[in-house]
Amino acid sequence: MNILLVDDHAILRMGLIEILRDEYPDGVFLEASNGIEGLSILRNNEVSLALLDVAMPKLNGLEMLKQANVLEIDTPIIMLSAQPEEQYALRALKAGAYGFLSKDSPPEELLGAVKKVLSGKKYISSVLADMLVDAVGNKPVSALHELLSDRELQVLELIAKGKTVSEIAKEVSLSVNTVSTYRSRILQKMNLKNNAALVRYAIDHNIS
Repeated sequence: MNILLVDDHAILRMGLIEILRDEYPDGVFLEASNGIEGLSILRNNEVSLALLDVAMPKLNGLEMLKQANVLEIDTPIIMLSAQPEEQYALRALKAGAYGFLSKDSPPEELLGAVKKVLSGKKYISSVLADMLVDAVGNKPVSALHELLSDRELQVLELIAKGKTVSEIAKEVSLSVNTVSTYRSRILQKMNLKNNAALVRYAIDHNIS
């Protein structure tokens, strides 16, 4: 059984491997440090399960997930994020993920999610289940950043980290003009005037 781990932090990949190896001693663990590398591995190998970090350089986890779907890669994917579930979980499920886990989750929850997904089912945490109920009930948007696309949310996070448009363009492999367009759309959708207002909003809503 091949399990793919895609995260730009080598230490985190090592930690995941140690947790999973106890349960799957015969498993083969493949590693990638960004979405482009991860997508290449999925295209060229038989992979039983993939764990993807949401926030990665070059190609983030959500974009990798969407591209895998376009390429009709049927490997089940679990998304991992350091951000709260309410920020990315629904986006990940809508994009085709089989599950979503916070990086703060205990090892036993990770193993439980992996077992469930490998059995052909989706993993839904209690927090995520409540969110799905709200979504089905057409709960109104409670925060302005929920209006943003996945890419716009990624740009907002990087602005909140103090990165310039040029630095963001390099990190996400887009042109400066494209990133500037995303920034303008973010300001318009959220009815904010400048980067300072975006940073204040991100701090208030734990976006970083």
